Amino acid sequence: MVFSSKLPSVGTSIFTVMSGLAREHNAINLSQGFPDFNCDPKLLDLTYKYTTEGFNQYAPMQGAVALREQIALLMQNCYGAVYNPDTEITITAGATQGIFTAIAAFIQKGDEVIIFEPAYDSYTPAVEVNGGIVKPIALDYPGFTINWNMVKNTITDKTRMILINTPHNPSGTTLSENDLQELEKLVTGTNIIVVSDEVYEHMVFDGKAHQSVARFKSLASQSLIVSSFGKTIHATGWKIGYVAAQKELMTEFRKVHQFLVFCVNHPFQLALAEYLKDESVYKDLYVFYQAKRDYFRKLISGSRFTIEPCTGTYFHLLNYKKITEEKDTDYAIRLTKEKGLATIPLSVFSGHQPQQHLLRFCFAKKEETLEKAAEIICTL
Repeated sequence: MVFSSKLPSVGTSIFTVMSGLAREHNAINLSQGFPDFNCDPKLLDLTYKYTTEGFNQYAPMQGAVALREQIALLMQNCYGAVYNPDTEITITAGATQGIFTAIAAFIQKGDEVIIFEPAYDSYTPAVEVNGGIVKPIALDYPGFTINWNMVKNTITDKTRMILINTPHNPSGTTLSENDLQELEKLVTGTNIIVVSDEVYEHMVFDGKAHQSVARFKSLASQSLIVSSFGKTIHATGWKIGYVAAQKELMTEFRKVHQFLVFCVNHPFQLALAEYLKDESVYKDLYVFYQAKRDYFRKLISGSRFTIEPCTGTYFHLLNYKKITEEKDTDYAIRLTKEKGLATIPLSVFSGHQPQQHLLRFCFAKKEETLEKAAEIICTL
């Protein structure tokens, strides 16, 4: 057969590659972002309840009503934002599907989309497969901050979308209130749509507040907010996320959503809706992960790695320049094969940044896993 690939430069994702290497070499896997501990037994009991009570057929296309109502409450409780659960919230098969659907709903051939690198690896392919043109802007290192003058100068009459991510994967940094205000100034009065990837919204540390797009009324009116419960409930394999947007944007979003997945796992949605009635599930999550971050830092404080700032997510960047000048991809592979420790090299999240000698470590792990990993780290 003869055909032309729509994504000719895309191969297997780095997460699949590194997790495969970890299995092959029996390495401690701090690469892919998933916990190695189970979710709350109460939540598991609720899944049993709803599966045995017969909620095993299609959910509504928009998502189970009970879950959409809980999300509306969450957004009001956390951000003071009002979203109509009937017309402005949709349950998705994880955040990646939500991001892809948002891009597919609005990006046409030749439209330009601004993304900030390093960036989660699904952004660029989602734009390109839908005919869009990615306009990457490198985050300033150290700190991984946005140069808003550069953003202003990158915007053209073809700019259709700006994609932001806070808390930021892979850097573990967060956008400030001023950042969101600068973005609001740039897009207000334009036809630019903002897609805000906020999957780590409940993992913001050191007394800071998550600066959701939902907090900024004008900005929220032309934005789609994407989040995921997989991170919040320690169950990434459930692949349940959501998108919130004002009615006109959500109407277009659902046109694509209904033909992409139609609907999401019904009994698990209902279990999640009941579970979220306890607000501490998401409001206190940052305490749990900040303790893990701090414990990981303490364990590796005597190593030769330079510990980068981490104000959100469950990822931590470590700089290895004092250890070796190897490319991060080469060093990550060698660490996995020779030392039994799998990480993610930062350069795979960007096609335009110089080598920064940074590896990403996931600290959403049991204490014993972090201790074993730290033993290796401190010998390097």
